[in-house]
Amino acid sequence: MNIYYNFAYFDEGSKQEIRRAILKAVAIPGFQVPFASREMPIARGWGTGGLQLTLALIGRSDILKVIDQGCDESVNAVSIKRLVTKTTGVDITDITERATIIQSRHRIPEVPLTTDQILVLQVPIPEPLRHYEPSEMATQKLHAEQEYSGAWLMLFEQIMHYRHMSTGADHPVLVHNRYVMAPSPIPRYDNPKLNYSPALVLLGAGREKKVYAVPPYTQVVSLAFQDFPFRVENFSGKTCRLCGYAAAYLDELVDDTTGTTFFQCNDTSYCFKRRNETAL
Repeated sequence: MNIYYNFAYFDEGSKQEIRRAILKAVAIPGFQVPFASREMPIARGWGTGGLQLTLALIGRSDILKVIDQGCDESVNAVSIKRLVTKTTGVDITDITERATIIQSRHRIPEVPLTTDQILVLQVPIPEPLRHYEPSEMATQKLHAEQEYSGAWLMLFEQIMHYRHMSTGADHPVLVHNRYVMAPSPIPRYDNPKLNYSPALVLLGAGREKKVYAVPPYTQVVSLAFQDFPFRVENFSGKTCRLCGYAAAYLDELVDDTTGTTFFQCNDTSYCFKRRNETAL
């Protein structure tokens, strides 16, 4: 731990302000709570919202895991881990089961989360209505009136163009039968993991200065039509080339030397765990 920083970088007043916003977000599932987003020693758009939530919550006994699109060793994940360890001295892990706080960009881990864990998701655009309504005041009014016809129209237009809902990520969800929420750019494959998740899920957008939450065991339903139900990505007939697993979110990759296509587990630590178990 670096003695020149306060524990977890922020002063205590800043942590308290962020925690108050988190408490309000937990009390109103799916509601976007404004907070005074601080300047961070990383660029906005690289996870400053999620990082602020992590730093406001982390304690000396916590164990942190940081992943970026399923990878524990990407530039973004390594930089965030370096900042947190430099200012807190907490333990870092790649093992999902060991972590008490998991900060993630674009993925929810394959290993089911527990009641003892907090998942912090980094969010670029927290407003699910932004693609058709640029005014912040207007979107606030739409949420207050529970007027979400624009979100349904977006999905309807996708069906008219492509004969299916084409949202590759950030598919809107209805939380606790009240607020339509942007789940962050997680793939559709991860949306069902939010439904009645035992872990607290916090979502932070630093640039947009918003925090919102899905409390444990809260209903989260992906928007869909009766005749066009919500479907996750289909990996039937495909397996990870490293561990041979089929029931996970897979990345489609191309070998530069041969030009052949192969699939690989997106969650690197989960794939490593399965390979170790197979070796035993």
